Amino acid sequence: MKKPLFKLAVPILALPRAAKRMIVLSVDLGLCVLTVWLAYYLRLGELVALSGNALWAVGASIGIALPIFIVSGLYRAIFRYSGWPALLAVARAIAIYGLLYASVFTAIGVTGVPRTVGIIQPILLLLFVGASRALARVWLGDQYHSILKQASRPKVLIYGAGRTGRQLAAAMVNSHVMQVAGFLDDDDRLHGHVLNGLPVYNPADLDNLATALNISDVLLAMPSLSRKRRNEILSQIRSAQVAVRTLPSVTDLAQGKVSVSDLRELDIDDLLGREPVAPNHILLAKNIVAKVVMVTGAGGSIGSELCRQILAVAPAKLLLIEQSEFALYAIHQELEEKLAGRETVLVPLLASVQDEDRMREIMSTWHPDTVYHAAAYKHVPLVEHNPAAGIKNNVLGSLRTAQAAAENGVSDFVLISTDKAVRPTNVMGASKRLAEMALQALAASNTGTKFSMVRFGNVLGSSGSVVPKFRQQIRDGGPITLTHPDVTRYFMTIPEAAQLVIQAGAMAKGGDVFVLDMGQPVKIMDLAKRMVELTGLTVKDEKNPEGDIEIEVTGLRPGEKLYEELLIGDNPKPTLHPRIMKAHEEFIPWADFESKLNSLVIALNVNDAGVIRLMMQQLVSGYIPSDEIVDWVYLEQEAEAQALGLGN
Repeated sequence: MKKPLFKLAVPILALPRAAKRMIVLSVDLGLCVLTVWLAYYLRLGELVALSGNALWAVGASIGIALPIFIVSGLYRAIFRYSGWPALLAVARAIAIYGLLYASVFTAIGVTGVPRTVGIIQPILLLLFVGASRALARVWLGDQYHSILKQASRPKVLIYGAGRTGRQLAAAMVNSHVMQVAGFLDDDDRLHGHVLNGLPVYNPADLDNLATALNISDVLLAMPSLSRKRRNEILSQIRSAQVAVRTLPSVTDLAQGKVSVSDLRELDIDDLLGREPVAPNHILLAKNIVAKVVMVTGAGGSIGSELCRQILAVAPAKLLLIEQSEFALYAIHQELEEKLAGRETVLVPLLASVQDEDRMREIMSTWHPDTVYHAAAYKHVPLVEHNPAAGIKNNVLGSLRTAQAAAENGVSDFVLISTDKAVRPTNVMGASKRLAEMALQALAASNTGTKFSMVRFGNVLGSSGSVVPKFRQQIRDGGPITLTHPDVTRYFMTIPEAAQLVIQAGAMAKGGDVFVLDMGQPVKIMDLAKRMVELTGLTVKDEKNPEGDIEIEVTGLRPGEKLYEELLIGDNPKPTLHPRIMKAHEEFIPWADFESKLNSLVIALNVNDAGVIRLMMQQLVSGYIPSDEIVDWVYLEQEAEAQALGLGN
C-alpha cells in the first residue's frame, strides 16, 4: 500500500503551488457537496438525490465556505508541514461558516430543506476538512520524511544482549550515523524475543540477516570476552561479509572518554570536511519514476552508483549499457539482489557507445525516456598516451549516442562531464569539453530532446581515484605515492555526485551546463595525511622519523594539472538546488561544428597524433597541452623512424 501512495505523492509534490491550491480547493468543494448529501441522509434516514431545493443547500455551502476559506488563508498553508495552528485555522473558518449556514437554513429556513441540515452539515464539514488536512500531513509529511530519514542510516547489529549491549543500544538511539536493527546473542533462550524494543537473533543466522536487513556492521559489545571466544566470533562473522567493530566498555562511554561517533572506521565522508545536502526527492523522481531509464557506462564508478540511485526511485525499466562483460555482470547481479520485489525490469546490454548501429538498435527497441551518459575514458595519463582512442570514445561515442537518443524520442539526455574540461591541459579534459560542445550544438538544433551536461570534480572511491590507491598503500605499510606536494583537487562522494547528477538533469531545459558545488578544494597531501591518521597510524617524515607510513613524491604525470577549475567564465547562475549551479559556455553552431568534426574524424582514423592535437586546440578554446605528444603508437613509430634513419 505504501508503494502506490509514494508513487502518487511524487507527482503531487512536484506540481506548482497554484496547481496544488486548485486541487485542495476542489477537494473542499467536493466535501461541501458530500457533507450536504450526508446531512440529508442522517436527517431523513435514506439516500436522496441532490436536486430541487437540495441544490440550494449545496450551492449555499459552496458559495459561503470557499470564500471564507480563501479569506482565512487556508490555501496558503503547506499541508505536509501543517500542525495544530492549521487545524485551528480550519476550525475558526468553519465556525464562521457554520453560523452563516445555520442562520440561513435553520434560523430563517428554506422550503424543502430540513432545518437540522443547517446544523449537521457544518459539523460534518469540520470533521471532513480537518481530516483531509491531517491526512495530507501524515501522507506527504511525517511518514514520508521519517521513512526516508530512517532508511538513509546504515543498519547495525549489536553482538551481546547483556548489560553492555543494552546500554550501547540506548546510547545510539539518537545517533545520526547508525541505527541498531537488533541484537545477536549466544543464549538461545533469548532468540525470537524483543529486548528494549529490539529483536534478538541467533548468531548462526547472521548470513541471512545481513542480506535481509541490509546490515553493514556488527558491533561487539562484550568487553569481558576472552581472546579465544572473540576469535571464534570473528571467524563466525567473517562469512557474512559485514564490517566488525570492537567497542570500548560502556564505562568509557559514560565517562566521556569515547563518544559514539568515535566508533566508526575511516569514512569517505570524513575526508570531505562538509555535510552533504539532503537530496530533493521531487527532482530525484521527476525523470525516473515509472519511466524507461538508460545508463551508459553502467559498470563504472559513477554509472553503477547512478544505477543504484535510479533503482531506488522505481523506474519501469532500467537499461544497463556497458562494454565490459565483467563490469556489466557485476552491476547486474548487484542490482538483481536489490530488487527485492520491486516492479522494475533490469535489462543488461553489452554495447559500446561508439557502435552507432547498436545504440540505435537499443533505443529503437526500448525507447528510453531518460538517458544518463556516463560512459567515458577518464584516466588522464592513459588517455594522454592513447589520444585517438580517448577522443573516439569520449567525443564520437557521446555524439552518436546523443544522436540516436534524439532520433528515438528520448526526452532527457544527461552527459556526465568533468572539471578537467575547463581550460584543459590534457586530451581527456579536451575530449570531454568537445563532447559538451557537441551536445550544446545538438540542443540548439531543436531536436526535441533536452540535452544537458553535469560537470564536477573527482569522486572519492572511484576507479582511478587516489582514495582506494592510498588505502591499499596504507594496508601494505606504505609508502603513499603522491605526484606533487601542491596538487589540489575538488572531491565529492560517489553517492552525492550521482544524486546531484539526477537532480541537475531534472532541471534541464536544453543545452544546460550544470556545475556541481564541490565545496572547498582539498590538497592531496593533506588528504593523504588525514587518511593515515584516521587509520590509527602516523606519518613518517622529518619531524617524525619513527612514523608508520611515508609519503613519497613521484612527479606530475603527463597532462596532469596542479589545480582544477569548474567554470570557464565567471558567470554561474543559481538553480533550485543549493549545490547545483548553471554555467553559460560558448559553443560552435552545429553546421560549423559538424564539418570540423568530420575533419577530426579523418585524422583520428589514421591516428595522426600531430594533426589530432592541432585540431583539438582549434576546436576547444583554452586547450593548451602541458606536455609533448606521448601517444605510445606515435612514440614507437618515431623511434623506428629514427632507427632506420641512423641505419642508413
